Amino acid sequence: MSHTSSHPLFVNLQHKTEMAPSLVQAYRRRWWMAVTAVLENLLCSAVLLGWGSLLIMLKREGFYSHLCTGNDSVVVHLGNTSTGDSEEWLTCVDQEEMLNLGFTIGSFLLSATTLPLGILMDRFGPRPIRLMGSFCFGLSCIIMAVSTYDPDKLSALIFLALSLNGFGGICLTFTSLTLPNMFGALSSTIMSLMIGSYASSAVTFPGVKLIYDADVTFHVIMWVWAGLAGFVFVNCFLNWPIEGFPTPDEVDYSKILTAKELPLSDTKADEQKLHEKNGDVHHHSTDKLTTNSDSATKNVPFRQSVFSPIFLWSLVTMGMSQLRIIFFMGAMNKMLEYMVTHGQEHPSENIIVESAEKVGFYSSIFGTLQLLCLVTCPLIGYIMDWKMKECVDETKTPGKSQSCVPNRDRKIQKITNAMRAFIITNLLLLVFGVCCLIDNLPLQILTFILHTMVRGFIHSCCGGLYAAVYPSNHFGTLTGLQSMISAVIALLQQPLFIAMVGPLHGNAYWINFGLLIFSLAGFLLPGYLFYHRRHLLKEKESRDKQLGQEMEALNHTAANGHKPHTNGYAAVEA
Repeated sequence: MSHTSSHPLFVNLQHKTEMAPSLVQAYRRRWWMAVTAVLENLLCSAVLLGWGSLLIMLKREGFYSHLCTGNDSVVVHLGNTSTGDSEEWLTCVDQEEMLNLGFTIGSFLLSATTLPLGILMDRFGPRPIRLMGSFCFGLSCIIMAVSTYDPDKLSALIFLALSLNGFGGICLTFTSLTLPNMFGALSSTIMSLMIGSYASSAVTFPGVKLIYDADVTFHVIMWVWAGLAGFVFVNCFLNWPIEGFPTPDEVDYSKILTAKELPLSDTKADEQKLHEKNGDVHHHSTDKLTTNSDSATKNVPFRQSVFSPIFLWSLVTMGMSQLRIIFFMGAMNKMLEYMVTHGQEHPSENIIVESAEKVGFYSSIFGTLQLLCLVTCPLIGYIMDWKMKECVDETKTPGKSQSCVPNRDRKIQKITNAMRAFIITNLLLLVFGVCCLIDNLPLQILTFILHTMVRGFIHSCCGGLYAAVYPSNHFGTLTGLQSMISAVIALLQQPLFIAMVGPLHGNAYWINFGLLIFSLAGFLLPGYLFYHRRHLLKEKESRDKQLGQEMEALNHTAANGHKPHTNGYAAVEA
């Protein structure tokens, strides 16, 4: 761990004590780290995606209510008016536009910062990123708590709070995605749990709203939440190593298992060897990960990966999906309200109260259904891993003759699985779009379920595709670049929201119809993957045919009494 002393983020920490565990110690604590990472993702990652419930609480706390002074303002009464326990607050279009702008900025940072975070994490490892993320998340909770004491003057702080909330959340999410590297055959399952807990974190604000409805003040909730963020900080400080978690292809984690049974001196020696190997990975990972069958990828320039058709089509699919998902989250309350009021310019007080109650009820249902991500994400992970074990077993099964050729190519199977996963996800997105067009409140529960499934599926599909097609040293940067471009496209949800509450008077039908047509572009990526898969299959047939000819020539030479050491070795390599 001596190389980390040059990192400025760790100088002060190491000057006191060696608090950061080694990679061997972290491996022994991997289950604790995984379980706590899932819980931390649920409570502190993409909680901003539960915007519908947070929006209600911010309105009731009076954020930007000073903008509601004209004739378009609506006084909402909630509670039992006969007993005098009713609650009133002002709401208007200007207030909703300002608060939705805060959500737009926060959700943008939740996705756009993945590229610089990926670069920083490659340089410094996940530990400082996670520490910074937990600090920013805790600071966002403190700012929201403070701003509630005088919302008329401190409403502008909500922009800073939501920005820190989104940035801190993606830091926690991004770093947790490195943990599955330590779980070998369970890595896909652990990865699905990490993505599922990230996607399910949208349930947190609906849960907070239930506590808020139980007469617990908003600032108390935020102070407690800041304390939970402090726990995340301490847990990372004590358990996360300075080194990154290399993949099983780059470091043999079975050597760490043997380290448990070694004396202390041997354990330290093993740690040093593992550390040296880990450091070598960062400098020579491309050489270690490439195979002879596609050794040309060893020197693939990053520009070639960026301008490849698969990456460009993935930008279209991911950008479209992100815009669809974010717009629905930001406009959901307004769309539900329109289904109750049916666009009446001056609804009666009874309709206003009914609208507020139903919006609160359905937003709570939407938040609760986010827990489905913990179930649906492993499902798409299973689809992405379909028959992958057969590829590994057939290529590594001992005792097979050299003439045996594996039935399934690993790269082709990954692309096939990604193609199927994208088709399923896009079909679900189309059904979701159709449900959005139907003016029926109970049907929106199905819309919520489909939204949750698509949000959990789409990121797993994209990550699996990039891992299958591109060199490992391009994966993080490509994923970050894709997330950043998708976040920029998702910024369009703000003008769409303004158009909905303005000229369209709350009716999102034509916007949803246009987005439904736009969703058809998502099938262009699996269409190209089908074409690319056919090309790879033809290449495989050509290689297999050439290998068969070489093996036939070797057998003929062996039959004549010669022992072709060099050619035999080459055949095995082929």
